[in-house]
Amino acid sequence: MSSATTDLFVIGGGINGCGIARDAAGRGLSVTLAEMGDLAQATSSASTKLFHGGLRYLEFFEFRLVREALEERETLLTAMPHISWPMRFVLPYSPEMRFESDTPTSRLLGLAMPWLRGRRPAWLIRLGLFLYDHLGGRKILPGTRRLDLSRDPLGRPLKPFTLGWEYSDCWVQDARLVVLNARDAQARGATILTRTRVTHAERAGDLWHVTTEGPEGRRAHRARALVNAGGPWVEDVIRNVAHIATSEGVRLVRGSHIVVPKLYDHDRCYFFQGTDGRIIFAIPYEQDFTLIGTTDMDHQGPPGEVKCTDAERDYLCQFASAYFAKPVTPDQVVWTYSGVRPLYNDGAKSATAATRDYVLSLDAGGAPLLNVFGGKITTYRRLAEGALAKLAPFFPQAGGAWTAGVALPGGDFPVDGVEALLARIQARYPFLSPRVALRLMRTHGTETFAVLGNAQSWQDLGRDFGAGLTEAELDWFRAREFACTAEDILWRRTKLGLHLTPDQRAAVDRHLQPERSMAATT
Repeated sequence: MSSATTDLFVIGGGINGCGIARDAAGRGLSVTLAEMGDLAQATSSASTKLFHGGLRYLEFFEFRLVREALEERETLLTAMPHISWPMRFVLPYSPEMRFESDTPTSRLLGLAMPWLRGRRPAWLIRLGLFLYDHLGGRKILPGTRRLDLSRDPLGRPLKPFTLGWEYSDCWVQDARLVVLNARDAQARGATILTRTRVTHAERAGDLWHVTTEGPEGRRAHRARALVNAGGPWVEDVIRNVAHIATSEGVRLVRGSHIVVPKLYDHDRCYFFQGTDGRIIFAIPYEQDFTLIGTTDMDHQGPPGEVKCTDAERDYLCQFASAYFAKPVTPDQVVWTYSGVRPLYNDGAKSATAATRDYVLSLDAGGAPLLNVFGGKITTYRRLAEGALAKLAPFFPQAGGAWTAGVALPGGDFPVDGVEALLARIQARYPFLSPRVALRLMRTHGTETFAVLGNAQSWQDLGRDFGAGLTEAELDWFRAREFACTAEDILWRRTKLGLHLTPDQRAAVDRHLQPERSMAATT
């Protein structure tokens, strides 16, 4: 089956692919996106879930990247105040904190102040926080403040520390960010194909001929330009799908996280610096848990075969235990997740030192091919704008940049309007518990009213699967958000898999697979 010619064919349903598809569709271009699995199935659902400038990137003199990311925090916050919100981070100080040995800052201080022997002095951390406050033109988020952790309640969960600082960054529900970009792209005319693998792409004159295999079988597509946003598979797409020789490649770096029952009762996050030069975060997570991560390890093997190893789990437990008064032990871990970052291979000595900046490589030897290397979730929108700028000469009819501050689905309310929206939801649906109302607002924003419709009671929402997940919401995910399986919903559209029992998770799966349920009862 052959389809009409589209302007852009995008390979990859992670944040970069969906961000580019949304931007292009909003400029009036016709777009088709193909994702071999579920949206955000790989790297884009396995981040530390922060919109942040990357404080530690200052040690690598990545000032442009940090500035761009800091500028983006507030731009993104205004477009999605339901799935992203400000967070305050507590950074305790110890004289034993060290740089990774091969950072530019470490080398410079080693020459100027050899007696430091790789340690981070307090004045340097404060200088970094000053830059962090001022590089990005901060307007919404509060600035850094000094803490006396021996007196401040924020020091109570920790071992004895005296000096610390508190600074701002933002949380984001990463997989929902991807899905909402895909939905908005679709609303603006894009075709979104999930569980659809691109098996072949070749140039034919001024067009790309693309073959896909998906739920509808084999299909042929024609496109004026091809965008390879394959994430960890970007190099594989170039070599084995488009069959183009290239000297460019990716460095696969595994980042793993652990989740434990919550370690403290306040809403702040902790930024911990290790004696090995690494850093980790401890972040309040899903109301009942603490998220700890991440590692940085070069990943060997297929990108799809990635998991948190026992060694990484133990490393994170030991790292956190060096700071928390009560040890964090492997038996506390209730869930782990791991993702592979497709960093541009710049030849750095270590995974930690490899650049987090993105590279947009245009191959214009015929119909254009744009390969997307690297990137971080905070700069996805700017990456998409950069991608469209690269492609602009081929599409003079396309509109200009438009996405800055434009709301994603459910995010059409003010940044400071969260409490007001929550009050509206609770007034309209008084049968919701405060906990469930908050989760629904943080998942759907203003679309909560569309999800729940005219329900007058909890029973009106259909079957209750536990933890506030109802048949009405399941059907919304399936009909409106490209979800097909229980995993799609319990671990990507939401994180309710953490709150449901195995039997409840199985019930969700049966609801989504009625034919399997019927077979099981016969």
